[in-house]
Amino acid sequence: MKIGDIVLFYHSNTKPPHIAGIARVCKEGYPDFTAQDSSSKYFDPKATPENPRWVMVDIEAIEPMSDIVTLPDMRGNPALEGMTLLAKGSRLSVQPVSAEHFAIVRRMGGLE
Repeated sequence: MKIGDIVLFYHSNTKPPHIAGIARVCKEGYPDFTAQDSSSKYFDPKATPENPRWVMVDIEAIEPMSDIVTLPDMRGNPALEGMTLLAKGSRLSVQPVSAEHFAIVRRMGGLE
């Protein structure tokens, strides 16, 4: 991910999981310091300063969705067939989204 990249902001730890808005990368990847903090719930004992294992980026909000776009709604939209997020067994982290799928999700969220 590079500074200026536009992203879909996805809430994965909620029911139902959903896309809540559009954001922009404002700081490129750097080691996730929480992985090296033993008091953090994200602590990874295998992460070291030499091999951080986890990377984070900073993002800034651009625009909230007028209507959240839920995972079930995306799965029910045949126009999103092939979207990585919807693949069986897919685990969300950072995934590419085609321009076509991005535009469809924006419309589903009431942004166009």
